[in-house]
Amino acid sequence: MDSDQITGLYGKVSGLAAPVSAHVSEEQLPEVRIYTVTAEWIQTDLVRNSRLRYAQQWTLIADSNNQKSIRTVLPPGPCSPLSGELLSELSPICGLRAVVRETSSQQLLEIWDRHGLRKSLNLSALNIHGRVYDDTQFGSLSWSECESKLLFVAERSRSSSAETRSGESASRKDRSVYCEDWGEALTSKSVPVLCVVDLHHGEVHVLQGVPQDVSPGQALWAPGSQAVFFVGWYHEPFRLGLKFCSNRRSALFRLSLDGRCECISGDNLSVSCPRLSPDGSTLIYLQGRVFGPHNQCLSVQQLDLSSGKTSTMVDVVSRPQTGEFAGVYEALPSRCWSADGQKVVFSSAVRNWKDVFMVDRGTKKVSSLSDKHQRQVEAADVSDLSKVYGSWKLLTVQRDLMVICCSSPNLPPTLRVGFLPSADETVTWRTLQQPVTTFDYLWTVLDVTPTSDEDNQRYPGLDFGAILVKPSRLFCETGTPVVVFIHGGPHSQFPAEWNSTTAGLVELGFAVLMVNYRGSTGFGQDSILSLIGQIGSQDVKDVQRAVVASLQTDKTLDPKRLAVIGGSHGGFLSCHLVGQYPDSYRACAARNPVINAATLLGTSDIVDWRYTSAGFQFSYDNIPNAETLAAMLLKSPITHAAQIKAPVLLMLGGKDRRVSPHQGLELYKVLKSRGSPVRLLWFPEDGHSLSRVDTQVDCFLNTVLWLNQHL
Repeated sequence: MDSDQITGLYGKVSGLAAPVSAHVSEEQLPEVRIYTVTAEWIQTDLVRNSRLRYAQQWTLIADSNNQKSIRTVLPPGPCSPLSGELLSELSPICGLRAVVRETSSQQLLEIWDRHGLRKSLNLSALNIHGRVYDDTQFGSLSWSECESKLLFVAERSRSSSAETRSGESASRKDRSVYCEDWGEALTSKSVPVLCVVDLHHGEVHVLQGVPQDVSPGQALWAPGSQAVFFVGWYHEPFRLGLKFCSNRRSALFRLSLDGRCECISGDNLSVSCPRLSPDGSTLIYLQGRVFGPHNQCLSVQQLDLSSGKTSTMVDVVSRPQTGEFAGVYEALPSRCWSADGQKVVFSSAVRNWKDVFMVDRGTKKVSSLSDKHQRQVEAADVSDLSKVYGSWKLLTVQRDLMVICCSSPNLPPTLRVGFLPSADETVTWRTLQQPVTTFDYLWTVLDVTPTSDEDNQRYPGLDFGAILVKPSRLFCETGTPVVVFIHGGPHSQFPAEWNSTTAGLVELGFAVLMVNYRGSTGFGQDSILSLIGQIGSQDVKDVQRAVVASLQTDKTLDPKRLAVIGGSHGGFLSCHLVGQYPDSYRACAARNPVINAATLLGTSDIVDWRYTSAGFQFSYDNIPNAETLAAMLLKSPITHAAQIKAPVLLMLGGKDRRVSPHQGLELYKVLKSRGSPVRLLWFPEDGHSLSRVDTQVDCFLNTVLWLNQHL
């Protein structure tokens, strides 16, 4: 395998664009109704080592007398690059487009209309606040009803935070005072503030009245635009990492423009994603528990703003029936309400799939909206693309028109639209943009049942799943080598969707087995809870059980050529597997793996999860003792390092705040001292996800060469 060819192949599979957001507008003409769908796409470019964002528009023509029937879809317009855009939002009435743009280290607020640029403010020069937040955790950009004000979240100005009691500038001694941040991928976020722009006067104000122990985010205007709603994360006694953690203590607040603030949700809960109904009568939001699993099955709560009463719209699902709705595990899209305010649409994990659902407020019935009955068990026949979508992700629903991103392991992201159905109807889906190419892979879904001795005594009867993707033809007479690919988290999921790493490996002749062990999302809250205190044993056995099941089911796989790869908790499991089953695997590639949970305790931004995963209760004032450290050590791959025979490739991010790179260094030194084959790649400017484009290219190239060398 030539390095240039491998890099070129990765450029091909990772360079396929994916839609990340969408907007729908409509216009009524005498005989037809015109819908305009604008989708924002992201695409990786290896030449620039960056990810490009662009927009594209489609025009849909529907009959006036049958508005839910699309008569014609016109060819899309050209792709328009979105250079420097951090946030953007269309106003609902006049169609004004607000953009927060970064250019030459300056952040600008621009207002565009049909005639061009209407207004521009240099937010950096005004120096009212720090950098505007454009992340999905805190960030928002919201128009007021009168469309004369904008609401956003930004970092508090350093000059305002550095004042002493006397009002004078802080002295030299305070320049090096430690400033907490919100952890992995949020290191530039510390003290967020809510900001309002008065477009008539060109003024920016920081809203006062937010409680001192709360960090605000995900803000939106309340009805009447005299107050705002926001989620507030409690940051005392100290901040814990927020990325991939839906278990942080937080609450929903209402803040009036004159500074009066009240909490409008329950105490000691985790909340997120407030979404206001079209008529302004109801606010829905996601709710979960504090601490425990870092990610969890969430409930959807609805708050009646007139009465102040809260009720559950969608409850937590402990143990779903096969093929049924399995609960809510991911954020709500920014627009998720039906036009009449009686239905809410969202997407979520269901076992090894991702599906789109609709819940009726009155009956609280949850229904799948995908054409999943047409899915095939094996995706060899791609003549009818509607039969092979394993993943459905809602981008938006506006004016009852849903815009969906669909994909599968052999089918790159596809843009589809469909109207919300009436009672007992099915959705008629239309494809707006098919992928540039499809891939001739075979894929199937496995349902795996643990043996009786591997069953969880506290949560018995749970099963799990896996997805096997392989070339459509044999590259070698002895069978296809297998790469076991393990997701991180651990409370996350490998859905049957497009994955560029998987696609690249299959293109090169490997079969890839992606395992959703017990504790993965999409299998109910019981499955998630079953892993607490069982890491390093239950999850390891599940992956090995899935490997055995796939080899028994598919005789084209070569059992003598097995490798394992994964990142974070997936790297933790990869290193466990080569230590606990040393004769099964011939190679291992781990990205930012947890190697020694005991030494990780004091360096991770989510110290609560370090206690919880090992089966201990977390409290902010916990002090490590011999019992907890010994238990964490026993659950760690480092205890099996002496048994490792397989060559190990380690890929570490120097700025990882979730799993210190010194974790991987621990294993590197142990293996090297014992003469075991080991190679370490160090990426000094990357973090836990190793998400920089040049880093991902290097990781894929080195992983493939490592696998080829040792398989």
